[in-house]
Amino acid sequence: MTEVVPQFDSVIHARHRLQICSLLGGVDALSFATVQETLLVSDYVVSKHVKVLVEAGYVATRKERHGGRPQTWLSLTTQGHRALEAHLAELRRITDLGVG
Repeated sequence: MTEVVPQFDSVIHARHRLQICSLLGGVDALSFATVQETLLVSDYVVSKHVKVLVEAGYVATRKERHGGRPQTWLSLTTQGHRALEAHLAELRRITDLGVG
């Protein structure tokens, strides 16, 4: 297993992007609607943040039809997993500075 090097990531750090990455980090994929419902935000907010994450290479999207309706699925890429782990490690490092 590769050691995670703590590294702050300004792309992930924004509140909704961190929430999206955290949700996706524990699953293979989630529907766009599930992410929206979980975060309790509009589809516009999810779309805006997903676009940034896709452009950074952290999230992949795929569209499928379920029951005749289009559905968008989101998943964290390998690069996204690495970036999330490094960012969370840096947040832990920062918050542990005053402990002890």
